[in-house]
Amino acid sequence: MLIAILKRAGSIAATLLGLLALTFFMGRMLPVDPVVSIIGEQADQATYDMVFHQLGRDKPLITQFYLFVRDMLHADFGNALFTGHRVADDLAKVFPATIELATFAIIIGVVVGVPLGMLAAVYRGSAIDHVARVVGLLGYSSPTFWLGLMGLIIFYAALGVVGGPGRLDVSYIDMVEPHTGLLLVDSLIDGEYEVFWNAWRHIVLPGTILGYGSMAYISRLTRSFMLEQLRQEYIIAARAKGLSKMRVIWRHAFGNIAVQLVTVIALAYAFLLEGAVLTETVFAWPGFGRYLTSGLLAGDMNAVLACVLIVGVIFIGLNLLADILYRVMDPRTK
Repeated sequence: MLIAILKRAGSIAATLLGLLALTFFMGRMLPVDPVVSIIGEQADQATYDMVFHQLGRDKPLITQFYLFVRDMLHADFGNALFTGHRVADDLAKVFPATIELATFAIIIGVVVGVPLGMLAAVYRGSAIDHVARVVGLLGYSSPTFWLGLMGLIIFYAALGVVGGPGRLDVSYIDMVEPHTGLLLVDSLIDGEYEVFWNAWRHIVLPGTILGYGSMAYISRLTRSFMLEQLRQEYIIAARAKGLSKMRVIWRHAFGNIAVQLVTVIALAYAFLLEGAVLTETVFAWPGFGRYLTSGLLAGDMNAVLACVLIVGVIFIGLNLLADILYRVMDPRTK
């Protein structure tokens, strides 16, 4: 067991180091000069050389990478060039917003996607199946930014049933203490129910649009997994023994696809955490995706590398969680 844990830890460390190295050296090839981003294009050569030296850009690339990894091991990601703040402080502010949005979206994806996929498989070829496939196809093919803009025009500008861009109306900002960074949770902790409902009105539309894509992905794979199980001989044997259709579907067939769905849901959640850039941009959501994009456009490798590390940790962590749940849900893996 100890050897297995050490091998897994070494594999994780090597993966993260390789991810950082690839991002770092590719970032150095970007046609963006972070020095110019700081001092502007009108600065003289002496100012340019001074800032160039302060950023350590005059050192060999391998030395720059080593120094960054060394500082990062001490939880020091440096300062973000485009905000002037410590990267760790920036991430502490923006990441909870993305967690809140992604969690809202994955709940919609699972609650709607799993039953829809199962119904489509059980009633294959029926109207339910056709509706589920069309809904899934639209979820895959519809551009997120277009859905976001249409949603704002219809539900916010025309009908006024949801909140606009951002996480809160201006009048509610800074009314709750940031205990967790999740506005819905923090407002309930402080008993600020008006803030809660205002935050709810703002998250419903972007969360639903983001969750629609996950719902399409989860429902399609649920349908595929379920169809495969319904063709197995043990399903026919269970029905021949007199078990009800619902018991066979939910107790036996669903029990066997639950392990597969764990991986699907974990990966869908990971993609939501790091891939909500378009949704956050359209809805002016101050989250992780917008922060990463701003860092890339500014050529700010401190911010970009910190974000890449977090993305890597998210995917590795969720995969580890899925492996642990495998052992809990499926005794054959022990």
